[in-house]
Amino acid sequence: MANCVLVTGGAGFVGSHSVVELVAAGYSVVALDNLVNASMESMKRVEAITGKVIPAYTVDLLDKEALRDLFKKHKFTSVIHFAGLKAVGESCELPLLYYKTNVGGTMNLLEVMKENNLKNLIFSSSATVYGTPQYLPLDEKHPVGGCTNPYGKTKFFIEEILRDLSTSDPTWNIVLLRYFNPVGAHKSGTIGEDPQGPPNNLMPYIAQTAVGKRKELSVYGSDYDTPDGTGVRDYIHVVDLALGHVAAQKKLEENCGCKLYNLGTGNGLSVLDMVKAFEKASGKKVPHKICPRRPGDVGSCYANAELAEKELGWKATRGLDEMCEDLWRWQSQNPNGFKS
Repeated sequence: MANCVLVTGGAGFVGSHSVVELVAAGYSVVALDNLVNASMESMKRVEAITGKVIPAYTVDLLDKEALRDLFKKHKFTSVIHFAGLKAVGESCELPLLYYKTNVGGTMNLLEVMKENNLKNLIFSSSATVYGTPQYLPLDEKHPVGGCTNPYGKTKFFIEEILRDLSTSDPTWNIVLLRYFNPVGAHKSGTIGEDPQGPPNNLMPYIAQTAVGKRKELSVYGSDYDTPDGTGVRDYIHVVDLALGHVAAQKKLEENCGCKLYNLGTGNGLSVLDMVKAFEKASGKKVPHKICPRRPGDVGSCYANAELAEKELGWKATRGLDEMCEDLWRWQSQNPNGFKS
């Protein structure tokens, strides 16, 4: 039987790019998304890129019966779990919504997987679980749980649930992937990040400013202990990140138990580095103003991703110029995202 992967949140930014790479690697894929932060148009474009029909269902993980019905229709061999709310600021305003959606949705998914004796899972976690870095670069041994917002806490709690599950039943194979900052878009320019409302992340905001959709970029903090005073992060091309999930999928098939990997480049880049690189790629000015620091933001955060290279045979290979060029191609061809 061909490996059939259920991808939750498959119509989203990282989900859609991962579907493309999974299909390219020979997997059959079924996507599920509640479309709160995504559009089925992205799945149509994924089909155009891959030349394959990809069954895609509008299902919310909080609807357990709909999830059960989906498991009756298809025989899955593994699940890649992206679905969840992901805006840090919103999570501080609406913590109950975040806990219910992210943790509650995951509980339903795990219970339905268990009912169907399916015990292979890749979970989309986040570098936010590390909280304020005690040292850099961040490796997988760095303490976790000192999260600075409810979004990060939901990722941490889900990791803990999955660890407990694996300890209680070692026949589960689980790979936890802690991502750093995904940016860029597919080379075709037909799929990319399409934030609903004002972007919460730096690069979509820069791109929308360059394309004239936003007046200017707010740079929060210019007095951090970094080369130019602005915050430093580890930006990873979304296609590299997607390929990390293909590598993790292969790891699952080795009956790996519970494993944990950082997916990042290992390079820290500042806000102003990103602005300059994007101006170069787009040929547009990105007007910006310096604002006070935001509460909860850390000065620097970047990965040590050596373990993923050693155990998954995975490494980020796409650099800053490529990230910016691919993002600009997507943004300039789709100024209103999937609505254009």
